[in-house]
Amino acid sequence: MSSFLPASISCRALLAIVAVVGAAAFVAGRDSRPPFAISPFSICSTATEAAFPEETSYLSENDAAMNRMMSAMAITPAGDVDRDFVATMTPHHQGAIDMAQAVLRYGHNEQIRRLAQEIIVTQQQEIVAMRLAIGDPLPPSAPAPTQVSNVNLSATPIFASSRKTGEPQ
Repeated sequence: MSSFLPASISCRALLAIVAVVGAAAFVAGRDSRPPFAISPFSICSTATEAAFPEETSYLSENDAAMNRMMSAMAITPAGDVDRDFVATMTPHHQGAIDMAQAVLRYGHNEQIRRLAQEIIVTQQQEIVAMRLAIGDPLPPSAPAPTQVSNVNLSATPIFASSRKTGEPQ
């Protein structure tokens, strides 16, 4: 047993050195990105805007959606794994919805636009399912925003009246 003890100490020292070197490499590596590296926090960098000026509006909107999502996912644990899961997954799903809406505003590929519409609907359904599963109240019902335009659709009534034809006013 006594011959095993010195080996354990050197093994622990080796593991500590590996951990320190690994942490230092991580810190050094994250600050030495190439100028065109895209991350959730710099997708609409000056270099990106210069290279793709026609995409500036989309990239700015997508960047804002990513930053909102990442910020909202940084939660204070509630001490309940299920609630913490929902608290982090809800903004994750909302981020997907926001990014899909940006594609509907700026994208041109009909297949991608259809996928974006499906993402919006399914992610909203998953948010509802998660909230119901933990007993949270649901927000007021609203139509799924699968058609995005500059027109304020909520100001345009779909039906002028809710009464049936022939009903007295």
